[in-house]
Amino acid sequence: MLARRWYSRKYYNSPMPHSIFFHRGFAIHGTYELTRLGGPASHGCVRLHPSHAAQLYGLVERNGRGGTRIQITN
Repeated sequence: MLARRWYSRKYYNSPMPHSIFFHRGFAIHGTYELTRLGGPASHGCVRLHPSHAAQLYGLVERNGRGGTRIQITN
């Protein structure tokens, strides 16, 4: 699912701009907590700088969800 504007129901209505949900409640999305990027802050989402999230969202929107593969590795 794609959501240009989304708010976490689990984490205090936190904004999740340009969300790309890839598994259940997990998403790649922007964050305004820039000082916390690179560290743990959520239940497993992949957080990006808002401008990077917007760029990625635009690519997925143009290519379609079927044309996008998300692979998370350690």
